[in-house]
Amino acid sequence: MSPKLYDDQLIVITGAAGFIGSAVVRYLNERGLSNLLLVDDIKKTEKWKNLLHKQCADFISKHELFTWLEGREREVEAFIHLGACSDTLEMDGSYLMENNFRFSVKLADYALDHGHRFIYASSAATYGDGTLGFADNHDALETLKPLNLYGFSKHFFDLWAKKQGVLGSIVGLKYFNVFGPNEYHKGHMASMVYKMFPTALQNQVIKLFKSSEPTRFADGDQCRDFIYVKDAVRMTCSFLENELCGIFNVGSGHVTTWNQLAHALFAAVGFSPKIEYVDMPLQLKKQYQNYTCADMNKYRESVGLSASEPICQYSIDEAVADYVQNYLQRDERW
Repeated sequence: MSPKLYDDQLIVITGAAGFIGSAVVRYLNERGLSNLLLVDDIKKTEKWKNLLHKQCADFISKHELFTWLEGREREVEAFIHLGACSDTLEMDGSYLMENNFRFSVKLADYALDHGHRFIYASSAATYGDGTLGFADNHDALETLKPLNLYGFSKHFFDLWAKKQGVLGSIVGLKYFNVFGPNEYHKGHMASMVYKMFPTALQNQVIKLFKSSEPTRFADGDQCRDFIYVKDAVRMTCSFLENELCGIFNVGSGHVTTWNQLAHALFAAVGFSPKIEYVDMPLQLKKQYQNYTCADMNKYRESVGLSASEPICQYSIDEAVADYVQNYLQRDERW
């Protein structure tokens, strides 16, 4: 056993240079925690900018993680496992399963073997088209039908955890539509707020997809459960402070239409709303969710929130304004 390197125990964060991961680092730093092992593969991306002005104990590649951990079992307090391929259009199933499933299994086994807190990112994509609802109910896991390989890879790990009987010892978080600073590297997987901002600013117009189910939703009235990244990471890190286990939704519990989101963005940049509707690409239409809304009853009851208490600290208008005015317009990270 190597000597303990630090005064307090490590929190290991995978995907630490990514969108939610880097925001978790910021949130923990602001609470005086810097004994963090950051794990990621930056490669040729600009994810490194997400780690500027952040404090940590070390930064390593995920390929070095298990070697680094050898002999340090007693130094680790918890894992926040956010590293994954999150591209819903990725078609390489072998890559997704290796990256999102098998690596997660190996890391969960390590954490469980050594008594470490293990918090991992699942996804609302596991719920599929939403016809079976959006309740984080363990008993219904086997009935879910993800619409894409990404959702399947996340779902497969949830099922593994249930079959192994470890859902009572770990925490899985089903993130809904998270948006906010530090997502600049995500390309086509970045949020629509990020994508709409340049056109709203330059052309003073926002283009939204026409409805793929016009009998259910008017153009732009497709619904999403959007949650600001600052609220998402606050909820994520709350599981470091409690002993709750199982799968939990991370969402607002409310729906916002694309039209409402566009209006919030126009308000943030100070322009009158102008929206145009365009056809949805066929590839996307086959796996598009026209409605998502997290059932947050389990989370509310578990953390002691009453039905009247808001889950999120930011309303959708406040979140969009903060993102646009304090980050996008200034090219800043959080």
